[in-house]
Amino acid sequence: MRLRDTHPYTSRRSAVIADNIVAASQPLATRAGVAMLERGGNAVDAALATAITLTLVEPSGNGIGSDAFAIVWDGRELHGLNASGRAPAGWTPDRFAGLDRMPFHGWDSVTVPGAVSAWVAISERFGKLPFADLFQPAIRYAENGFYVTPKIAALWARAADQLRDQPGFAECFLPDGRAPRAGERFVNKAAARSLRLIAQTKGDAFYTGELAREMTDFAALHGAALSMEDMAAHRPDWVGTISNSFDQAELHEIPPNGQGIAALMALGILGGTAVRDFDPDAPAALHLQIEAMKLALADAQTWVADPAFMTHTTAEQMLDKSYLASRAALIDPERAQDFGAGAPNKGGTVCLAAADASGMMVSYIQSNYAGFGSGVTVPGTGIHLQNRGADFSLDPGSQNCVAPGKRPFHTIIPGFLMGPDGPLMSFGVMGGPFQAQGHVQMVLRTQLWGQDPQMAVDAPRWRVTGGTAIALEEAMPGETVGALRAMGHDISLESPDNAFGFGGAQLIHRLPGGGYAAGSDPRKDGAAMGF
Repeated sequence: MRLRDTHPYTSRRSAVIADNIVAASQPLATRAGVAMLERGGNAVDAALATAITLTLVEPSGNGIGSDAFAIVWDGRELHGLNASGRAPAGWTPDRFAGLDRMPFHGWDSVTVPGAVSAWVAISERFGKLPFADLFQPAIRYAENGFYVTPKIAALWARAADQLRDQPGFAECFLPDGRAPRAGERFVNKAAARSLRLIAQTKGDAFYTGELAREMTDFAALHGAALSMEDMAAHRPDWVGTISNSFDQAELHEIPPNGQGIAALMALGILGGTAVRDFDPDAPAALHLQIEAMKLALADAQTWVADPAFMTHTTAEQMLDKSYLASRAALIDPERAQDFGAGAPNKGGTVCLAAADASGMMVSYIQSNYAGFGSGVTVPGTGIHLQNRGADFSLDPGSQNCVAPGKRPFHTIIPGFLMGPDGPLMSFGVMGGPFQAQGHVQMVLRTQLWGQDPQMAVDAPRWRVTGGTAIALEEAMPGETVGALRAMGHDISLESPDNAFGFGGAQLIHRLPGGGYAAGSDPRKDGAAMGF
C-alpha cells in the first residue's frame, strides 16, 4: 500500500492519516467515535459509540433492532463475534406452508435482533470507558434531533413508499406523513428512551426487561411468533475467524452463517490464476476476479448456513487448497462462464472501522438487511427491526431451510487483513450480497496493486449478478466495458445507488512507520476522522 498525491479516479479525496482514527458512513457517527478516543477511550469504545449513533443518524441502514458482527485486534490476537439472531421458536416450516419464499417485510421476516448484545459483549471484554458513556452522542441526537444527510434522505423516501403500511413505521419515521428531506431535522425521542434503558441495564432491558416486553407484546398483537423466551435465549458467540492468504496478506472473516467465506474462496481461487500479471483496472484482471467470485458465490449460496446445520460440508473443506485449485482450473482467461456449485466435501448494512495509537483495531458491521429492515417499528421505542429471516430458504433440502432457533444465511461481514508482521487493515464494504465481492476488490487493490485506502474505495466497481451477467459502475472506462463484453460478459451499466448496489466501503490501513491511513466511500455520506 502506497500513499500518493494523485490517482486516476473521479473522487479527489485523500486518505486521512492519524494515530487514532474512525471511518464510518455518516459524519456525525464518525465524530461520536472520535469523541470517545479524545476522552481516553480505545478503538472498541470508538467503534461502539459510532455504531450506536449510526442507529439514529442512518436508520435506513441499521437500527437498535439490527444484527451485528465484529472482528477485534486487541494488540495480541484477533477475536471474532457473531451477534446475529436466531429464528423464533415458532418458526417451523409449517408456519410458512404455501409460500414460495420467505416474506421480505413484516413480522414474519424478523429474527431476534442481536446488535445490542454485540455492544454489551464487546464493551465488557475490551472497552475502557463506562458502557453508558458510549450512548451519550446517540441519545443527544435522538433527543434534540439531527440534520438528515442527502443520501440517507433518498433512501428514506424510497422506504416511505414501500413500508408506510408496516406496523408502527409511519408513526416513527414519517412525520407529517412523509420522509424527512435532506437538511431537515429529525427527532426520535422514543429511541432516546430505549437507548437510556439499554445503557442503564447493560442490555437487559432489551432482552429480558421492559423493551423486550414491549417488542413481544407488539408481536403478539400482530400474530407474530417472537416471544419473551426467544429474546431471553439470545446469546452472541465469540467464534474466532476463518482465513485464507493471497501472497503475504491473510484475509480473516467470521465463519458461517455469514458469506465471508465466499471472499476467502475467491482469493484462494485467484491465487491460482495470472491476476498478478495485470494492472488493477485491466479488463483481464477484472475478468479473472469476476470469474473467481462467481465460483465462490455458487458454493456459498449452496452450502453456507448456520454451522450447526451444515451437514453436507464444512468451512475447512470449502477452503481446502486443492479444492480451490480445482475451481481455479475451471476459469477460461478469455471467456465468461456460468458456473454451478462444486462438491467441496468429496474425497456458505452499515460498516465502520476504528483504530487507536495503542495498536487496537476494530472492524464492525451492523445491519437492518433491507433499507429499514422489516419495516416493523415498535411504538414508543424507536426500535425498527431487521428482516434477516428473509434470507432463510423454504426448500426442505436446503441447509439454510428455516427452522426454530436457527440462524439464517447472513450477508453482513466485517473484514480484517493480517500481514507477516501483524495487523494490516480493518475494513468493511456494506451492501448486502455485494459485500464478499467488495472485500475481494479492496484486498487486491490495497495489497496486490498497492493502492491507498481512499484510492481503493474510489475505484469503479463490478458486481456479479447471476449467470454471465455483471453490473459495472458507469465510471468504468468504455474500453474496459467493451473488452469485457467481448469476453462474453452480459453487462449492465449502473450509477452508484443509495441501496445495496456497489456498496459503501470504510477502510483503515496500518502504516509501516506508525499511524493509520483511512478511506471513506464517496458513495455514502460518511467520513474518516482522526487525530
